[in-house]
Amino acid sequence: MLTGKQKRYLRSQAHHLNPIFQVGKGGVNDHLIRHIEEALEVRELIKVSVLNNCLEDSDEVAAQLSGQSGAELVQRIGKTVVLYKQSKENKKIELP
Repeated sequence: MLTGKQKRYLRSQAHHLNPIFQVGKGGVNDHLIRHIEEALEVRELIKVSVLNNCLEDSDEVAAQLSGQSGAELVQRIGKTVVLYKQSKENKKIELP
């Protein structure tokens, strides 16, 4: 579980990132979760955008992504979700 200070730090680090995944009409599926887990292992911090044609609410998508991938939900603003998961082999981010 992340503290408020850690979340603020991660939000500042994620500000300049571009979303690398999009959740569309297909919603959250196993294929997407597997790719997100792989990206989190390499990058630790990613952004995911929820497209307008997604049938689910962005809050539901954020909860599903964080729950199924084992990542921490850092932030959800509008249709953008920021996820963090500490890497086992490629640790880059030092949390305060």
